Amino acid sequence: MKYSCLNPISQVGLDEFTNHYEKIEDTNNADILLVRSAAMHDMEFSDHLLAIARAGAGVNNIPLEQCAQQGIVVFNTPGANANGVKELVIAGLIMASRDIVGGINWAQTIKEKPDVAKLVEKGKSKFAGREIKGKKLGVIGLGAIGVMVANAAHRLGMEVYGCDPFISVDSAWNLSRDIIHVKTREEIFRNCDYITVHTPLVENADSELNTKQMIKKEAIEKMKDGVIILNFARGLLVNDADIEEALESGKVAKYVTDFPNDKTVSMKNVIAIPHLGASTEESEDNCAKMAVKQLMDYIENGNIKNSVNYPNCDAGICEAFGRIAIHHKNIPNMLSQFTGAISSMDVNIANLVNKSRGNYAYTVIDVESCDKEEVVEKLATIQGVLKVRIVK
Repeated sequence: MKYSCLNPISQVGLDEFTNHYEKIEDTNNADILLVRSAAMHDMEFSDHLLAIARAGAGVNNIPLEQCAQQGIVVFNTPGANANGVKELVIAGLIMASRDIVGGINWAQTIKEKPDVAKLVEKGKSKFAGREIKGKKLGVIGLGAIGVMVANAAHRLGMEVYGCDPFISVDSAWNLSRDIIHVKTREEIFRNCDYITVHTPLVENADSELNTKQMIKKEAIEKMKDGVIILNFARGLLVNDADIEEALESGKVAKYVTDFPNDKTVSMKNVIAIPHLGASTEESEDNCAKMAVKQLMDYIENGNIKNSVNYPNCDAGICEAFGRIAIHHKNIPNMLSQFTGAISSMDVNIANLVNKSRGNYAYTVIDVESCDKEEVVEKLATIQGVLKVRIVK
Protein backbone atom coordinates (compact mmCIF):
# COMPACT_ATOMS: atom_id res chain seq x y z
CA MET A 1 0.00 0.00 0.00
CA LYS A 2 1.28 3.45 -0.95
CA TYR A 3 0.65 6.44 1.29
CA SER A 4 1.35 10.13 0.91
CA CYS A 5 1.31 13.08 3.34
CA LEU A 6 -0.21 16.41 2.32
CA ASN A 7 1.29 18.07 5.42
CA PRO A 8 4.23 17.20 7.65
CA ILE A 9 3.03 14.30 9.82
CA SER A 10 4.82 13.24 13.00
CA GLN A 11 7.42 10.59 12.25
CA VAL A 12 6.46 8.91 15.51
CA GLY A 13 3.11 8.15 13.91
CA LEU A 14 4.46 7.19 10.51
CA ASP A 15 6.79 4.71 12.18
CA GLU A 16 3.66 2.71 13.08
CA PHE A 17 3.35 1.66 9.44
CA THR A 18 4.75 -1.79 8.74
CA ASN A 19 6.95 -2.66 5.77
CA HIS A 20 3.78 -3.43 3.79
CA TYR A 21 3.32 0.33 3.40
CA GLU A 22 5.44 2.62 1.22
CA LYS A 23 5.63 6.39 1.46
CA ILE A 24 5.51 8.22 -1.87
CA GLU A 25 5.44 11.91 -2.86
CA ASP A 26 2.95 11.62 -5.73
CA THR A 27 -0.46 12.00 -4.10
CA ASN A 28 -2.24 10.95 -7.30
CA ASN A 29 -0.80 7.44 -7.02
CA ALA A 30 -1.40 7.01 -3.29
CA ASP A 31 -3.83 4.47 -1.87
CA ILE A 32 -4.14 6.46 1.36
CA LEU A 33 -3.54 10.11 2.26
CA LEU A 34 -2.66 11.72 5.59
CA VAL A 35 -3.45 15.39 6.12
CA ARG A 36 -3.59 18.09 8.74
CA SER A 37 -4.64 21.50 7.43
CA ALA A 38 -4.07 21.25 3.66
CA ALA A 39 -7.10 22.34 1.60
CA MET A 40 -8.52 19.39 -0.33
CA HIS A 41 -11.79 20.73 -1.72
CA ASP A 42 -10.33 21.42 -5.16
CA MET A 43 -8.50 18.11 -5.41
CA GLU A 44 -9.51 15.30 -7.75
CA PHE A 45 -9.27 11.84 -6.23
CA SER A 46 -8.22 8.76 -8.18
CA ASP A 47 -10.38 5.64 -8.25
CA HIS A 48 -7.80 3.68 -6.28
CA LEU A 49 -7.71 6.12 -3.33
CA LEU A 50 -9.15 4.18 -0.39
CA ALA A 51 -8.93 6.45 2.63
CA ILE A 52 -7.95 9.85 4.00
CA ALA A 53 -6.87 10.34 7.61
CA ARG A 54 -6.95 13.75 9.26
CA ALA A 55 -4.37 13.91 12.05
CA GLY A 56 -6.68 16.00 14.21
CA ALA A 57 -10.37 16.48 14.85
CA GLY A 58 -11.60 19.15 12.41
CA VAL A 59 -12.33 18.06 8.83
CA ASN A 60 -13.57 21.30 7.26
CA ASN A 61 -10.67 21.12 4.79
CA ILE A 62 -11.86 17.79 3.35
CA PRO A 63 -14.78 17.34 0.88
CA LEU A 64 -16.62 14.69 2.88
CA GLU A 65 -19.58 14.23 0.52
CA GLN A 66 -17.37 13.88 -2.54
CA CYS A 67 -15.28 11.28 -0.73
CA ALA A 68 -18.35 9.33 0.38
CA GLN A 69 -19.65 9.28 -3.20
CA GLN A 70 -16.35 7.77 -4.33
CA GLY A 71 -16.23 5.21 -1.53
CA ILE A 72 -13.31 6.97 0.19
CA VAL A 73 -13.41 6.70 3.98
CA VAL A 74 -12.37 9.83 5.85
CA PHE A 75 -11.01 9.35 9.36
CA ASN A 76 -10.22 11.84 12.10
CA THR A 77 -8.59 11.43 15.50
CA PRO A 78 -10.98 12.71 18.19
CA GLY A 79 -9.46 12.95 21.64
CA ALA A 80 -5.87 12.40 20.57
CA ASN A 81 -5.04 16.07 21.15
CA ALA A 82 -7.44 16.58 24.06
CA ASN A 83 -4.85 17.08 26.78
CA GLY A 84 -2.99 19.74 24.79
CA VAL A 85 -6.21 21.71 24.26
CA LYS A 86 -7.25 21.24 27.89
CA GLU A 87 -4.00 22.71 29.17
CA LEU A 88 -4.38 25.79 26.95
CA VAL A 89 -8.00 26.28 28.07
CA ILE A 90 -6.86 26.31 31.70
CA ALA A 91 -4.12 28.77 30.73
CA GLY A 92 -6.78 30.90 29.03
CA LEU A 93 -8.92 30.88 32.16
CA ILE A 94 -6.04 32.18 34.25
CA MET A 95 -4.82 34.70 31.67
CA ALA A 96 -8.30 36.20 31.38
CA SER A 97 -8.76 36.35 35.16
CA ARG A 98 -5.40 37.85 36.08
CA ASP A 99 -4.73 40.15 33.09
CA ILE A 100 -1.37 38.45 32.66
CA VAL A 101 -1.15 39.47 29.01
CA GLY A 102 -1.78 43.12 29.81
CA GLY A 103 0.82 43.04 32.54
CA ILE A 104 3.44 41.42 30.32
CA ASN A 105 2.83 43.92 27.53
CA TRP A 106 3.09 46.83 29.98
CA ALA A 107 6.34 45.51 31.41
CA GLN A 108 7.86 45.65 27.94
CA THR A 109 7.05 49.37 27.71
CA ILE A 110 9.19 50.18 30.77
CA LYS A 111 12.14 47.90 30.13
CA GLU A 112 14.36 50.77 28.90
CA LYS A 113 13.51 53.09 31.80
CA PRO A 114 15.68 53.44 34.91
CA ASP A 115 14.61 51.79 38.15
CA VAL A 116 12.25 49.24 36.61
CA ALA A 117 11.63 47.55 39.98
CA LYS A 118 10.10 50.71 41.46
CA LEU A 119 7.95 51.29 38.41
CA VAL A 120 6.68 47.71 38.64
CA GLU A 121 5.60 48.14 42.26
CA LYS A 122 3.89 51.40 41.40
CA GLY A 123 2.10 50.18 38.28
CA LYS A 124 1.13 46.60 39.08
CA SER A 125 -2.22 47.54 40.62
CA LYS A 126 -3.55 48.29 37.14
CA PHE A 127 -3.38 44.58 36.38
CA ALA A 128 -4.92 43.15 39.53
CA GLY A 129 -7.26 40.29 38.71
CA ARG A 130 -9.38 37.66 40.39
CA GLU A 131 -8.83 34.04 41.30
CA ILE A 132 -10.72 31.26 39.58
CA LYS A 133 -11.14 29.22 42.78
CA GLY A 134 -14.75 29.26 43.92
CA LYS A 135 -16.03 30.72 40.65
CA LYS A 136 -18.59 29.02 38.41
CA LEU A 137 -17.44 27.57 35.09
CA GLY A 138 -19.88 26.41 32.44
CA VAL A 139 -18.65 23.80 29.95
CA ILE A 140 -20.80 23.47 26.84
CA GLY A 141 -19.96 20.18 25.12
CA LEU A 142 -18.68 17.23 27.09
CA GLY A 143 -16.64 15.35 24.55
CA ALA A 144 -13.04 14.30 25.16
CA ILE A 145 -11.81 17.89 25.61
CA GLY A 146 -14.82 19.23 27.50
CA VAL A 147 -14.65 16.41 30.05
CA MET A 148 -10.95 16.99 30.67
CA VAL A 149 -11.49 20.75 31.06
CA ALA A 150 -14.39 20.21 33.48
CA ASN A 151 -12.43 17.76 35.63
CA ALA A 152 -9.30 19.94 35.69
CA ALA A 153 -11.26 23.08 36.60
CA HIS A 154 -13.00 21.24 39.42
CA ARG A 155 -9.65 20.12 40.80
CA LEU A 156 -8.59 23.79 40.76
CA GLY A 157 -11.51 24.61 43.04
CA MET A 158 -14.10 25.84 40.53
CA GLU A 159 -17.80 24.99 40.68
CA VAL A 160 -18.30 23.37 37.29
CA TYR A 161 -21.51 23.05 35.29
CA GLY A 162 -21.62 20.82 32.23
CA CYS A 163 -24.13 20.68 29.38
CA ASP A 164 -24.27 18.08 26.60
CA PRO A 165 -27.55 16.39 25.58
CA PHE A 166 -25.58 13.88 23.50
CA ILE A 167 -22.88 12.92 25.97
CA SER A 168 -21.33 9.55 25.13
CA VAL A 169 -21.06 6.65 27.53
CA ASP A 170 -17.26 6.98 27.59
CA SER A 171 -17.44 10.69 28.40
CA ALA A 172 -20.01 10.08 31.12
CA TRP A 173 -17.75 7.48 32.73
CA ASN A 174 -14.78 9.87 32.64
CA LEU A 175 -16.65 12.90 33.97
CA SER A 176 -16.20 13.63 37.66
CA ARG A 177 -19.32 12.99 39.73
CA ASP A 178 -18.85 16.48 41.20
CA ILE A 179 -19.64 18.18 37.89
CA ILE A 180 -23.15 19.66 37.95
CA HIS A 181 -24.94 18.38 34.86
CA VAL A 182 -27.54 20.75 33.41
CA LYS A 183 -29.93 20.12 30.55
CA THR A 184 -29.82 23.42 28.64
CA ARG A 185 -27.29 26.03 27.61
CA GLU A 186 -29.52 28.69 29.17
CA GLU A 187 -28.70 27.32 32.63
CA ILE A 188 -25.02 27.78 31.82
CA PHE A 189 -25.63 31.30 30.50
CA ARG A 190 -27.56 32.41 33.59
CA ASN A 191 -25.35 30.92 36.30
CA CYS A 192 -21.72 30.93 35.26
CA ASP A 193 -18.88 33.42 35.66
CA TYR A 194 -16.88 31.71 32.92
CA ILE A 195 -18.20 29.89 29.87
CA THR A 196 -16.10 27.64 27.62
CA VAL A 197 -17.44 26.01 24.46
CA HIS A 198 -16.33 22.58 23.21
CA THR A 199 -18.87 21.52 20.59
CA PRO A 200 -18.61 20.69 16.88
CA LEU A 201 -19.96 23.21 14.38
CA VAL A 202 -23.52 22.14 13.56
CA GLU A 203 -26.04 24.07 11.48
CA ASN A 204 -29.56 22.98 12.32
CA ALA A 205 -32.88 24.79 12.47
CA ASP A 206 -33.56 23.13 15.82
CA SER A 207 -32.08 25.55 18.39
CA GLU A 208 -31.09 22.69 20.68
CA LEU A 209 -28.95 21.13 17.97
CA ASN A 210 -27.58 24.22 16.24
CA THR A 211 -24.19 25.41 17.47
CA LYS A 212 -23.26 27.91 14.75
CA GLN A 213 -23.08 31.33 16.43
CA MET A 214 -24.71 29.95 19.57
CA ILE A 215 -22.86 32.68 21.49
CA LYS A 216 -24.72 35.67 20.10
CA LYS A 217 -26.65 38.70 21.33
CA GLU A 218 -29.66 36.78 22.66
CA ALA A 219 -27.45 34.36 24.58
CA ILE A 220 -25.11 37.04 25.90
CA GLU A 221 -28.05 39.02 27.29
CA LYS A 222 -28.85 36.06 29.55
CA MET A 223 -25.31 35.93 30.96
CA LYS A 224 -23.91 37.53 34.11
CA ASP A 225 -22.34 40.97 33.81
CA GLY A 226 -18.57 40.63 33.44
CA VAL A 227 -18.69 37.06 32.16
CA ILE A 228 -15.55 35.62 30.56
CA ILE A 229 -16.04 33.52 27.41
CA LEU A 230 -13.51 31.05 26.00
CA ASN A 231 -13.59 29.46 22.56
CA PHE A 232 -11.08 26.73 21.78
CA ALA A 233 -13.46 24.70 19.60
CA ARG A 234 -14.57 26.48 16.40
CA GLY A 235 -14.41 30.15 15.44
CA LEU A 236 -17.97 30.18 14.05
CA LEU A 237 -19.51 29.17 17.38
CA VAL A 238 -19.35 32.85 18.38
CA ASN A 239 -20.92 35.82 16.58
CA ASP A 240 -18.07 38.32 16.15
CA ALA A 241 -20.22 41.45 15.91
CA ASP A 242 -22.25 40.56 18.99
CA ILE A 243 -19.21 39.67 21.08
CA GLU A 244 -17.57 42.98 20.09
CA GLU A 245 -20.61 44.94 21.25
CA ALA A 246 -20.68 43.00 24.53
CA LEU A 247 -16.96 43.64 25.12
CA GLU A 248 -17.39 47.36 24.47
CA SER A 249 -20.26 47.60 26.96
CA GLY A 250 -18.50 45.50 29.60
CA LYS A 251 -21.20 42.83 29.59
CA VAL A 252 -18.41 40.43 28.59
CA ALA A 253 -15.18 41.17 30.43
CA LYS A 254 -12.85 39.06 28.27
CA TYR A 255 -13.10 36.87 25.21
CA VAL A 256 -10.38 34.26 24.78
CA THR A 257 -10.24 32.71 21.32
CA ASP A 258 -7.89 30.27 19.64
CA PHE A 259 -9.28 31.37 16.25
CA PRO A 260 -8.36 35.02 15.65
CA ASN A 261 -9.57 36.63 12.44
CA ASP A 262 -9.43 40.07 10.85
CA LYS A 263 -12.10 41.33 13.24
CA THR A 264 -11.43 39.65 16.57
CA VAL A 265 -7.66 40.13 16.56
CA SER A 266 -8.04 43.89 17.07
CA MET A 267 -11.03 43.89 19.45
CA LYS A 268 -10.84 45.40 22.90
CA ASN A 269 -10.41 42.85 25.73
CA VAL A 270 -9.78 39.91 23.41
CA ILE A 271 -6.99 37.44 24.11
CA ALA A 272 -6.26 36.09 20.65
CA ILE A 273 -4.17 32.91 20.55
CA PRO A 274 -2.93 31.74 17.12
CA HIS A 275 -4.67 28.34 17.03
CA LEU A 276 -2.24 26.70 19.46
CA GLY A 277 -4.70 24.34 21.15
CA ALA A 278 -3.26 21.16 19.71
CA SER A 279 0.16 22.56 18.84
CA THR A 280 2.25 20.40 21.12
CA GLU A 281 4.72 17.69 20.22
CA GLU A 282 2.69 15.20 22.22
CA SER A 283 -0.59 16.06 20.48
CA GLU A 284 0.95 15.80 17.03
CA ASP A 285 2.49 12.44 17.91
CA ASN A 286 -0.76 11.12 19.39
CA CYS A 287 -2.86 12.24 16.41
CA ALA A 288 -0.44 10.71 13.92
CA LYS A 289 -0.27 7.39 15.76
CA MET A 290 -4.03 7.19 16.06
CA ALA A 291 -4.52 8.07 12.38
CA VAL A 292 -2.06 5.42 11.20
CA LYS A 293 -3.52 2.69 13.40
CA GLN A 294 -7.03 3.42 12.12
CA LEU A 295 -5.82 3.38 8.51
CA MET A 296 -4.02 0.06 8.97
CA ASP A 297 -7.07 -1.55 10.59
CA TYR A 298 -9.19 -0.38 7.66
CA ILE A 299 -6.73 -1.50 4.98
CA GLU A 300 -5.92 -4.87 6.55
CA ASN A 301 -9.25 -5.80 8.16
CA GLY A 302 -11.84 -3.54 6.55
CA ASN A 303 -12.79 -2.12 9.93
CA ILE A 304 -13.86 1.52 10.26
CA LYS A 305 -13.33 3.50 13.46
CA ASN A 306 -13.72 7.28 13.82
CA SER A 307 -14.88 7.93 10.28
CA VAL A 308 -16.70 11.19 9.60
CA ASN A 309 -18.43 10.16 6.38
CA TYR A 310 -19.07 6.41 6.79
CA PRO A 311 -20.46 4.37 9.69
CA ASN A 312 -18.15 2.81 12.23
CA CYS A 313 -17.96 -0.93 11.57
CA ASP A 314 -15.98 -3.61 13.39
CA ALA A 315 -15.95 -7.04 11.74
CA GLY A 316 -12.91 -8.18 13.70
CA ILE A 317 -10.17 -10.18 11.99
CA CYS A 318 -11.19 -12.34 9.05
CA GLU A 319 -10.83 -16.05 9.75
CA ALA A 320 -12.59 -17.17 6.57
CA PHE A 321 -11.13 -17.66 3.09
CA GLY A 322 -11.72 -14.07 2.06
CA ARG A 323 -13.25 -10.72 3.04
CA ILE A 324 -14.97 -8.25 0.73
CA ALA A 325 -15.91 -4.68 1.70
CA ILE A 326 -18.72 -2.82 -0.07
CA HIS A 327 -19.42 0.92 0.03
CA HIS A 328 -22.94 1.67 -1.08
CA LYS A 329 -25.95 3.95 -0.85
CA ASN A 330 -28.17 3.45 2.17
CA ILE A 331 -31.23 2.32 0.22
CA PRO A 332 -33.62 -0.65 0.56
CA ASN A 333 -32.90 -4.13 -0.75
CA MET A 334 -29.11 -3.82 -0.91
CA LEU A 335 -28.29 -6.71 1.42
CA SER A 336 -30.62 -9.11 -0.34
CA GLN A 337 -28.97 -8.22 -3.65
CA PHE A 338 -25.51 -8.82 -2.19
CA THR A 339 -26.38 -12.17 -0.69
CA GLY A 340 -28.31 -13.16 -3.79
CA ALA A 341 -25.41 -12.34 -6.09
CA ILE A 342 -22.96 -14.29 -3.95
CA SER A 343 -25.20 -17.31 -3.49
CA SER A 344 -25.91 -17.41 -7.25
CA MET A 345 -22.19 -18.13 -7.68
CA ASP A 346 -22.48 -21.05 -5.28
CA VAL A 347 -20.36 -19.23 -2.68
CA ASN A 348 -21.01 -19.62 1.03
CA ILE A 349 -21.12 -16.53 3.29
CA ALA A 350 -19.29 -17.10 6.57
CA ASN A 351 -19.99 -13.72 8.16
CA LEU A 352 -21.73 -10.45 7.28
CA VAL A 353 -21.71 -7.05 9.01
CA ASN A 354 -23.73 -4.10 7.73
CA LYS A 355 -23.80 -0.55 9.13
CA SER A 356 -25.37 2.65 7.85
CA ARG A 357 -24.94 6.35 8.42
CA GLY A 358 -27.17 8.89 6.74
CA ASN A 359 -27.16 8.37 2.99
CA TYR A 360 -24.32 5.85 3.01
CA ALA A 361 -23.76 2.31 4.22
CA TYR A 362 -20.92 -0.15 4.51
CA THR A 363 -21.06 -3.94 4.33
CA VAL A 364 -18.33 -6.44 5.13
CA ILE A 365 -18.82 -10.02 3.87
CA ASP A 366 -16.56 -12.96 4.71
CA VAL A 367 -16.77 -15.71 2.12
CA GLU A 368 -15.64 -19.30 1.81
CA SER A 369 -13.48 -20.54 -1.08
CA CYS A 370 -14.27 -18.71 -4.34
CA ASP A 371 -12.93 -16.57 -7.15
CA LYS A 372 -12.91 -13.27 -5.24
CA GLU A 373 -12.25 -11.16 -8.34
CA GLU A 374 -15.36 -12.61 -9.96
CA VAL A 375 -17.42 -11.92 -6.84
CA VAL A 376 -16.22 -8.29 -6.79
CA GLU A 377 -17.10 -7.82 -10.46
CA LYS A 378 -20.62 -9.08 -9.88
CA LEU A 379 -21.20 -6.97 -6.76
CA ALA A 380 -19.89 -3.84 -8.48
CA THR A 381 -22.66 -4.04 -11.10
CA ILE A 382 -25.43 -3.66 -8.50
CA GLN A 383 -27.04 -0.23 -8.66
CA GLY A 384 -26.20 1.83 -5.57
CA VAL A 385 -22.76 0.25 -5.05
CA LEU A 386 -20.00 2.87 -4.92
CA LYS A 387 -16.87 0.79 -4.38
CA VAL A 388 -16.03 -2.88 -3.77
CA ARG A 389 -12.70 -3.96 -2.33
CA ILE A 390 -11.02 -7.29 -1.59
CA VAL A 391 -9.69 -6.92 1.95
CA LYS A 392 -8.32 -10.48 2.17
